Amino acid sequence: MAARGHVQDPNDRRLRPIYDYLDNGNNKMAIQQADKLLKKHKDLHCAKVLKAIGLQRTGKQDEAYALAQEVAALEPTDDNSLQALTILYREMHRPELVTKLYEAAVKKVPNSEEYHSHLFMAYARVGEYKKMQQAGMALYKIVPKNPYYFWSVMSLIMQSISAQDENLSKTMFLPLAERMVEKMVKEDKIEAEAEVELYYMILERLEKYQEALDVVRGKLGEKLTSELQSRENKCMAMYKKLCRWPECNALSRRLLLKNSDDWQFYITYFDSVFQLIDESWTPPLEEEHSLEGEVHYSIEQAVKFIEERITEESKSTRPLRGPYLAKLELIRRLRCRGCNDEYKLGDPEELMFQYFKKFGDKPCCFTDLKVFVDLLPSSQYTKFISQLLEVIPLSSTAESEIALPADIKALQQHLCVVQLSRLLGIYHAMDKKQKLTVVRELMLRYHHGLEFGKTCLKTELQFSDYYCLLAVHLLLDLWLEEGEEMAVWQCLTLLEEGLSHSPSNAQFKLLLIRIYCRLGAFEPVAELYSSLDAKHIQHDTIGYLLTRYAESLGHYAAASQSCNFALRFFHSNQKDTSEYIIQAYKYGAFEKIPEFIAFRNRLNSSLHFAQVRTERMLLDLLLEANISSSLEESIKSMSLSPEEDDIPWKDLRDNRDLTVLFNWDPKDRDISEEHRKLSLEEETLWLRIRSLTLRLVSGLPTLSHSIQPKNSEKTAENGVSSKIDTIRSLLQQLEAAVDSGKKFLEQKIQYPVLGPPPTRMAGFFSNGSCQCQTSLFYLVSDIYELDTNGLEDSAEVQERIGNSFKSLIERLTDLFNKCKGDLIEVRDGTLKTQPNLLENLVFFVETISITQWVSSYCDGVLRPFKSNLQKKKKKKKETNVAMPPVFTHFLDYVTELQTLTSNVIDHIKGLEVFLTALKLEELSLKDTLLLQEEKKFTKTVQGKVRSSYHHSVQEIGELLKKRLDSIKKLKI
Repeated sequence: MAARGHVQDPNDRRLRPIYDYLDNGNNKMAIQQADKLLKKHKDLHCAKVLKAIGLQRTGKQDEAYALAQEVAALEPTDDNSLQALTILYREMHRPELVTKLYEAAVKKVPNSEEYHSHLFMAYARVGEYKKMQQAGMALYKIVPKNPYYFWSVMSLIMQSISAQDENLSKTMFLPLAERMVEKMVKEDKIEAEAEVELYYMILERLEKYQEALDVVRGKLGEKLTSELQSRENKCMAMYKKLCRWPECNALSRRLLLKNSDDWQFYITYFDSVFQLIDESWTPPLEEEHSLEGEVHYSIEQAVKFIEERITEESKSTRPLRGPYLAKLELIRRLRCRGCNDEYKLGDPEELMFQYFKKFGDKPCCFTDLKVFVDLLPSSQYTKFISQLLEVIPLSSTAESEIALPADIKALQQHLCVVQLSRLLGIYHAMDKKQKLTVVRELMLRYHHGLEFGKTCLKTELQFSDYYCLLAVHLLLDLWLEEGEEMAVWQCLTLLEEGLSHSPSNAQFKLLLIRIYCRLGAFEPVAELYSSLDAKHIQHDTIGYLLTRYAESLGHYAAASQSCNFALRFFHSNQKDTSEYIIQAYKYGAFEKIPEFIAFRNRLNSSLHFAQVRTERMLLDLLLEANISSSLEESIKSMSLSPEEDDIPWKDLRDNRDLTVLFNWDPKDRDISEEHRKLSLEEETLWLRIRSLTLRLVSGLPTLSHSIQPKNSEKTAENGVSSKIDTIRSLLQQLEAAVDSGKKFLEQKIQYPVLGPPPTRMAGFFSNGSCQCQTSLFYLVSDIYELDTNGLEDSAEVQERIGNSFKSLIERLTDLFNKCKGDLIEVRDGTLKTQPNLLENLVFFVETISITQWVSSYCDGVLRPFKSNLQKKKKKKKETNVAMPPVFTHFLDYVTELQTLTSNVIDHIKGLEVFLTALKLEELSLKDTLLLQEEKKFTKTVQGKVRSSYHHSVQEIGELLKKRLDSIKKLKI
């Protein structure tokens, strides 16, 4: 809570019980205790603030705010009140109020170091960089300590980073920051490494690379000691910026002589060598080659240098991979230049074979060689794999039909070869029978490998887990490329078995999530995702695996929960990042501050954040808004406005980790940069459609019935467009977004098996939901026109509305027809699923909800008209006055809507009965690969899918019943 033990204040003893209650979460008792104390000590400000904290935590935000402002108006200067108010304002997400608090405190106590530093940090929380600069200098004048001075300098850099005008940044803020640091340098007042880092950062941003290099190489550079090779790395960066390739080469060469296993310096060494060759550089005759020593400027020298590193490595007690991989890298670069054969570096196949013999038992061997497999000719792939297999010590046993590894080292070697086989496309070239044979063999090896992991803890992975994963990948090929329905159930069975032996294996869980979602079964997914224990940024990078499917598969409660979970992370990001920035200032980690700001901006512009926010609001409306009044309340509580679009379309960042699932596919089957771009385009188009739908729905309550003059479609005030113009403009935007979406889908893009999951856009168009929803918003426009012009002069509009009602019922009926069918069927012992029916049902519920909201609006417009007509009839005492046709059209439409919704509910009840009665059978195909011990997982998997479907149709049915109740109330 608040620091209170060190302050010798007589009130501390009185306040302590309130602090304790708040710390223990007993907020009601804290409020009562504060009230008791305030009766005796009316002027005890801190007690009032602590009471306000208790009120805030019990949901009484308005009372808490009023009480806090009462104390803040008195401009307190006691430590307890200030700290308590700071805590309260943070919980209210009002950090800007903390700045006002300490501004007042600083005025009253101008020489307080503590209050000035609190004021600086308060400005840091809200990003007031100019005020931070002023506060830092004011603090330095009171207490001339270096950190305070450099806080002010860093605030200038932050002003330069946030400046809209880059010219202003480079001509004003950064030069001023440079002069401030130079002043300290001249006065010999630089004390800490952080201050040198800051000076370097300023010079780098000003593109004064030579001056930055001089600082690092000079006396000040000696202070750069906290990171290994900090000076060398900074020198290297500046040499590259200045294109001083001789120095780059000499420095990287010198660092490789110290540590021949540092890969980054090999890359710099090769880059610099080839740059010097291209520039035809020659060393000076009398002087040294460069500031950093000897320079290698020919391919012969590079070859000799790498050979020497390999020779040195052979004498090393610890095997080093760097020199061997460097030789392969050099061969690749020489091949690209078309001059490999001249330097006799060796055959890449033989070099990779030797590398495997040396490092094949290390898990990293596969990832090392993966980079260089393109050096092998495709005709040599099979020979290369056979050559590797020959050196692995495998032994046959009487029980096993295949040769198995005798120890963990041999197992790791064999695993490396199997992974390379997949990468080189050997498995992809096989026919179905051969693939099934390989799957069988891989699973035998997996079970044998479990023997080596009997002593593993639950948190450790089994040595042979990759065999199981590779078998699943082969089965996925059979399912998705050859349509083998049996294969998907075998995938799930093997993964569930793998997870039972290796409960912490994230890859098993991620694959299960993808496959269950693809089958339309979301229920097991929530538990699997929860067990992944995703931390912080992972809610953005892998959260899409959860949020993409929850609502679309009819698990509304789980969808709501998963959206809340993701949004909690995004909303806390703002507050958390402010704390990181403050810590960076306190500890002088100035170079991290721009990184934290960029990180915050990246999350605020996240595609996933925008998607979750939009889907969460649509979901809330779906679950809560049953009639027009509750729709209006829900929209008001969300602060939704049809005019406002808070999605940063131009800055959207795709932070999804699309490579989170391990993949051994060849390059031509792997996720490419093109796939990423197309997926982002598809996601953005779908988000635009969803966002416009949400804004159109939020515009419905604004069109409430009111008698207006004829043809008055503009408000008189300042010529501002009326609400209907906003709706019509959004409708045009929706039409344009839909057209763009259809054009995108015409490309018929196929993502890799484990690539980005496609959006719901294709289903939205193909099942007719799109046409239904668009026609509903056009109906709103027609009803508004009827409302504005009156019944007398609107025969054409009434006819148009009547036709809209008829076509809408036809479209909804057509959509329902696409929902018919069994979600799960048993054919010859194989389960066949139809998850698209589930997605269609979810779209139907969404469309019927929008239909109901629009119908409520129609009801609100037509009801007063009918009431007025009836009053006129009574006055004129005429009994045979013909009612306008729009009333008959509406009543017929509502009747048909009720009937249709009832039919869908009956269909869903039928699905529930079918799923309950369905008897799951064990898989019994001739070519099934399952061993007896694996078959027990089959029923578990099938049961989970059936249970998930049952849960989905139950939730969909409940929601539709609410909609039916609301539709029954539509009687004009």
